[in-house]
Amino acid sequence: MGPEVLANILAQLPKVQDPDFLVGFDQSDDAAVYRLTDELALVHTLDFFPPMVEDPYTFGQIAAANALSDIWAMGGEPKTALNIVCFPEKMDLEILSQILQGGSEKVLEAGAVLAGGHSIEDDGVKYGLSVTGIVHPQKIYTNRGCEPGDLLVLTKPLGVAIICGAARVGEASQQALQKAVASMATLNKYAAEIIRKYPVHACTDVTGFGFLGHLHEMLGGERKAVIFSSEVPVIPEALEYAAEFLVTGAAQRNRNFLEGYVEFGPEVHFSMEEVLFDPQTSGGLLVSVPKAAAEDLLAELEGLDLPCGIVGEIVDEQEKEIVVK
Repeated sequence: MGPEVLANILAQLPKVQDPDFLVGFDQSDDAAVYRLTDELALVHTLDFFPPMVEDPYTFGQIAAANALSDIWAMGGEPKTALNIVCFPEKMDLEILSQILQGGSEKVLEAGAVLAGGHSIEDDGVKYGLSVTGIVHPQKIYTNRGCEPGDLLVLTKPLGVAIICGAARVGEASQQALQKAVASMATLNKYAAEIIRKYPVHACTDVTGFGFLGHLHEMLGGERKAVIFSSEVPVIPEALEYAAEFLVTGAAQRNRNFLEGYVEFGPEVHFSMEEVLFDPQTSGGLLVSVPKAAAEDLLAELEGLDLPCGIVGEIVDEQEKEIVVK
């Protein structure tokens, strides 16, 4: 669902008053957090969707990595996961077995336990996880709290939806698809372990609302940001395909929702605009850290052999909420 539609629906739900309910859906955070003791809180999230790649085992890996990511985006550690499965009655069950195998292996890699799940018959395949993690109540990351002068660090390249869409119509190279799949199947666990060493003012993972959509949530109507388009990590072929108008409908919904908040400089090409609106699956962590910490953080992240970068800065004053240069 698009961000505007979802925001309108969630606004109609009652707000829970509970001093131990530390993080809910009112600020579009990545997961909910409920405090059990002064030193322990539970982190809850859920995510599932239809396949974006043909191979069922790879799809299971990506869907699991995507769901697990929300726990790390909150500063937590995943502990248990439950499978969520929709599967056609007449489809080969070996396909389902491969999906679940891929998901199970990512749960194990995350250091969590696959504890069961629920399945229903449906017209199409859908898969994901409900994940529970733990976090210290004083060490929670939320998607709010950016401070002027902070630098924004992104831990994975953008462009996976553009590439997967191009692959569906036979226009993506095998090399480009391999890069996208490798990025989506990589757990954010390793980036999170590094980020935990540094002061974090705000954090989120970049998923369906695209880079600019999730940045908009981070700014919360209180902060503004300048984005350095030349520093944003991108799978190169995504720019090529976007220039050929191989773009997604979800990206256009993101663009329509954000057009009043974003200003692109004249040097920013249409293809880069599309990449910044592109809905990501199992995207990277977007972190707001003090300027003094950003270079050291980036140096450690670069050791993960995935494109990452210092992609922007939180600023005091400018007309638009987000300016892309």
